[in-house]
Amino acid sequence: MKLSDFDFHLPEDLIATRPANPRSSARLLVANGDVVSDAHVFDLPDWLRPGDRLVLNDTRVIPARLNGRRHRDSAQGPVSAAIEATLLDPQADGTWAALIKPLKKVKLGEEIQFSADLSAALERVDDGQAYLRFNMTGDDFDAALEQAGAMPLPPYIAAKRPADEQDKTDYQTIWARNSGAVAAPTASLHFDEALMQALQARGVTFSHVTLHVGAGTFLPVKVEDVTTHKMHAEWGRVSATATEEIRTTKAAGGRVIPVGTTALRLIESAARSGQIEPWEGETDIFIYPGFQFHVTDALMTNFHLPKSTLLMLVSALMGQDRMRNVYAHAIEQKYRFFSYGDASLLIP
Repeated sequence: MKLSDFDFHLPEDLIATRPANPRSSARLLVANGDVVSDAHVFDLPDWLRPGDRLVLNDTRVIPARLNGRRHRDSAQGPVSAAIEATLLDPQADGTWAALIKPLKKVKLGEEIQFSADLSAALERVDDGQAYLRFNMTGDDFDAALEQAGAMPLPPYIAAKRPADEQDKTDYQTIWARNSGAVAAPTASLHFDEALMQALQARGVTFSHVTLHVGAGTFLPVKVEDVTTHKMHAEWGRVSATATEEIRTTKAAGGRVIPVGTTALRLIESAARSGQIEPWEGETDIFIYPGFQFHVTDALMTNFHLPKSTLLMLVSALMGQDRMRNVYAHAIEQKYRFFSYGDASLLIP
């Protein structure tokens, strides 16, 4: 399996930089086996059956992008430099792993001031990755970060415009509750209260799981033999409650449909024994064609980057030829791509 098998040409103007408004007005491509249909997200109840269960990732995106300055006395007097930090994940020793630009401008032990309240010292550097110790923790840190930070928009959006206040709403799901992600589970961004009520009225049920999406989700695949690619690890949890709900749905003949590749990767991580079990820990599961699914019956997801692990995942679920046809149709019909783009419902 070659990386080039997962390449396609995407016109630049199909990359969405803002979401549809209202959320559920985004377009929905439905691939039911070989049959491709065009709909909208608000039509989702029409494509689901009573007894189906949607699995939702309830991670909350933190405003992980910080702009600050470091100050230093020099022979010419006080000098300062602008520093950008993107937080990645908290460490057991209380520091935060972070990407710092430009890293060479900061000395070990030096303090970076991000706001009147929030600052951090560079404690160590390991393999080009910085580790910052902030001047506060817990709720105080969360509040200060909320004020000082910006949403960590994906690189393909950040290259076109900076994050703003609107993104603090747009880049967060309506059910987000467990802080820790630095990227959104983007298929879930299409849901609003009106859609949730319509799904409930249809007899669709919901289970919540947590996977803290990391910045590694945007890392490119650099090996031509995709089977040798090493996935980044992300922390997740499938509770006993969610496990029992999913088992009950399967036993009753309902379909289990994760909303987003993050929810899918998590429930399949918890089901490698053949059936889903309560699970908590780091997962680096890599799903590509040939993978055996134990829980997933269908998937709602956005449209993914060429040569990405997420395109490999949907190809594993649907088959590579089918996904080529789906993406060709989406491009021809000018669906909007990536995190703020339109959605697809993939039913093998």
